[in-house]
Amino acid sequence: MAAITRFERARLITARALQLSFGAPPLIKPAAGDSPYMLASRELEEKVLPIEVLRAYPDGRVERVSV
Repeated sequence: MAAITRFERARLITARALQLSFGAPPLIKPAAGDSPYMLASRELEEKVLPIEVLRAYPDGRVERVSV
């Protein structure tokens, strides 16, 4: 099973933090003083995000990586 790269990780956290800042419900219980970025990072670490990364390769293959 492939791991996500640091660039994919950054993209997932920032996209989820944007959703949270616009009022999306958190998937875990937020701690006091959590910023949207910290909450998104914890959601990714606890593997509660229902997201897959799709990697397209030059030869036409597409790889799905569960987060």
